[in-house]
Amino acid sequence: MRLLFSLFSLGALGYGLWWASYNKPDWKNKVEDVLNIGHFHTLEIRYTAEQIMESQQKILLKDAKHQYLEPSLKFYPYLLLEVKYSASDAKTKEGIILWDLTDGEMVINAKDWDKTHGFADCINANVDRREFKIINAIAQKGGVIHREDLRKNIHVETEVIDALIETCRRKQLIVQHGGRYRLHLENPKLKITPSTLIEERLVTQPYRQALCVSRRYSLSQIERITSSAFGEDFAIRKTASVYLPVHCIVVQNPDGSLHTSHWNALNGKPLESNGID
Repeated sequence: MRLLFSLFSLGALGYGLWWASYNKPDWKNKVEDVLNIGHFHTLEIRYTAEQIMESQQKILLKDAKHQYLEPSLKFYPYLLLEVKYSASDAKTKEGIILWDLTDGEMVINAKDWDKTHGFADCINANVDRREFKIINAIAQKGGVIHREDLRKNIHVETEVIDALIETCRRKQLIVQHGGRYRLHLENPKLKITPSTLIEERLVTQPYRQALCVSRRYSLSQIERITSSAFGEDFAIRKTASVYLPVHCIVVQNPDGSLHTSHWNALNGKPLESNGID
């Protein structure tokens, strides 16, 4: 009897963990953040806060009445994926993807930190592979497609296409204007090669007891969205958690108010705001 009770308990626990991972990834993320608080790996700090403050002084300090306060360092969580995929020339390619776990978007180019736009919406809407075929078809046409072109692009029955379109509309991912459909995103950026362009070798280093920004997205969510978006030939070979060091540079204004800007310590460029402080 005890054995049966133990097996039932383990099964219930396993199901509970799976359900939480799929439906409540923020719970799982908080637990993992606690477990990883002591020791983690970061991308290399190639630009110090002092170097950025000196080179950007004319921009950050408008006049002598503005002054720097002590800068701080935060670490933003990313997922580093080693992947393989089929290229347009029908050859298998291998690459590395950097995926931001705070805004749900992929880094396209590590030099300027250019990112995709639209994957977070798809993750939040739990888009599956069939629905992503609709989204990809529209993205490949520049974000807008005629109804007949969409039907020709998606090789399934009319009833299935109509059902997928309606699902994407309910999820607020596409909108219809007459006989055309468009992505319900401002400046969508989804038509990409599944590999981050990295000109210099990435170097990671261990770090302890630092201020880490909490994750909004999990490994399982990124695995699902990449599998749906990049097709059957896409495969993840290995994954690793890594953190991006970000300098928080604070300027005190003449009226006593503060202005904080965030700078990517890997490339020395300002970090676009994604709603995370």
